[in-house]
Amino acid sequence: MQLMGIIQLRMDSLRRKIVIGYGAVATLVIALSAFSLIETRLLAEQITAGDRVHQFLGVALEIRRFEKNYFLYGQDADREENRAYVAEGRRLLAEHGASFAAVTSPQHVGAMLLALEDYDRLMSARVPGRRDPAGDARVRQAGKEIVTVAEEWSRAERGILQQQLDSHRRWLLGSIAALVLLVVAVGQMLAWRVARPLRELEDNMAAVAEGRLAKLDLGLQDREIASLTAAFNHVLEQLETRQGQLLRSEKLAALGTLLSGVAHELNNPLSNISTSCEILAEEVAALKVGAGDTAFSKELLAQIDAETWRARRIVRSLLDYARDRAFRREAVPLAPLVEESLRLIRGQVPARVNLEVAVPDGLCLSGDRQRLQQAIFNLVGNALDALEGAGEVRLSARPASGAYPSDALVFGSAGSGRPQVEIEVRDNGHGIAAEILPRIFDPFFTTKDVGYGLGLGLFIVFEIVEEHGGSIAVKSAPGQGTTFLIRLPAQEPAP
Repeated sequence: MQLMGIIQLRMDSLRRKIVIGYGAVATLVIALSAFSLIETRLLAEQITAGDRVHQFLGVALEIRRFEKNYFLYGQDADREENRAYVAEGRRLLAEHGASFAAVTSPQHVGAMLLALEDYDRLMSARVPGRRDPAGDARVRQAGKEIVTVAEEWSRAERGILQQQLDSHRRWLLGSIAALVLLVVAVGQMLAWRVARPLRELEDNMAAVAEGRLAKLDLGLQDREIASLTAAFNHVLEQLETRQGQLLRSEKLAALGTLLSGVAHELNNPLSNISTSCEILAEEVAALKVGAGDTAFSKELLAQIDAETWRARRIVRSLLDYARDRAFRREAVPLAPLVEESLRLIRGQVPARVNLEVAVPDGLCLSGDRQRLQQAIFNLVGNALDALEGAGEVRLSARPASGAYPSDALVFGSAGSGRPQVEIEVRDNGHGIAAEILPRIFDPFFTTKDVGYGLGLGLFIVFEIVEEHGGSIAVKSAPGQGTTFLIRLPAQEPAP
C-alpha cells in the first residue's frame, strides 16, 4: 500500500508538471492570438483610412475633370458637378479628419479645407461666357495643387500601410519563432525531468531482468523522480533479500549433496586411524619392547596424527563453505583453493569419470575465498551432471592473455585494465544447444527434469564472477562437450 501511494503521488506530480508545461504553451498561443487580433484590427482601421484617402483622391480628380469640361463647354451641369465634388471633398475632410491626420497632419488637413474653399470661390467668381485667362489660370493652379496634395497623401498612406504590413509580418514570424522555442523548451524540460529518468529506469529494469541488481541514483531532486527512485530501490532491496534467501536455499541443497561425499572422505582417514590403533594396541599387549618396535609404534602414532588432521581439514572446508558472511576481498592462491574445493566434491565423482586438474603454483586471485570456492564447486558439479556417469572433466588455469575465442559466447565485461587469471572447466558431455546457450545464466533456467535442480547453479557462478569484476565465456555444441572460461582479477601472492 505504501509503494502504491508513492507511485500515485508520482503520477499526480507528473500530471501537474505536464499540465504546467502545456499550460504555458496554451497561454502563449492565447496571448499571440490576442495580439494578432489587435494587430489585425489596426490594419483594418488603416485600410479604412486608406480607402478614405483614395476616395478623396478620386474626388479631387473628378473636381478637375468637371473643371475642364466646364471650361471647354461652359455648361452649368458641369459646374454643378464640380461644386458637388468640392462639397464631397470638404465633407470627407470634416467627418474623417482623424483618418487624414494619421496620414499627414491636422494642419495639412486644415490647409486642404481652406484650399477647397479658395478653389470653390475662384470657380464661383468666373463669369460664364466671358474669357478670363488669368482667372482660369488661378483656378487650374488651385485644382492642380489639390490633386497633387491628394496624390501625396495617397502615396504616404500606401507607405504607412506597407510599413504596418511589414511590421505585422515580422511580429508574426517572431511570434511563431517564440512559440516554437517555447514548445522545444517545454519538450526538453519534459525530456530532462521525465523522459530521461524513466528511460534510465527502464534500462535498470532491463538489467534487473537479466539478474544484475544495481541501485538507481538519478541525481534529481524532483519529488516524483525521487519517489520513483525510492520505490525502485525498495523493490531492488526486496529482490536482493529474496535472492539471498534463494542462494542460501541453493547452498543448503548443495550441502545436502556434499554430506555423502564428506562421509566418504571421512571414512578413509577414520578407518586408517582405527586400523593403526588396533595394531598399536596389539603391540602394546604383546609387550614387544625394542628399538625397532619403538620406531614402528611412533610411525603408527604419526599416521594417527596425520589422518586426524586430514579429517579436521575436511570438516573445516565444509564449515568454511557453509558459513554465510559479507564479501571480503583478499589474495587467494588458486591451487590450494582448487584442491580444497575438489576435496569436497570428490565423493560425488562417479567411478567412470576422470577428473583432471592442471593448476600451476603461483597463480593468485584477488577476491573472496568462500565465493570463489562456491563458483568452482558449482562449475565442476555442472560438468559432472553433463557427463551422466561417464566421461572426463578437466579444470585448468593460466594467466589470461588476448581475447576470448571467437566461437565463445561472452557474458559480462570482457576487458580489464589489470592482469587476470583464466580458469577453464571443460567436459566432454552432451553439450548445450545454440538456442538455449544465451539463457544458461538466467535464474531458475534449467534443462534438468523437475526435482533435479533449481536452475540457480550457473546463475550463482555468474553473480560471483560479476561481483569480482570478472567475466565468463562459454562455448558448446551438442555432442561436443562444454567449456567454461572465467577471467578474474589477479593479485600478487603475499610474501
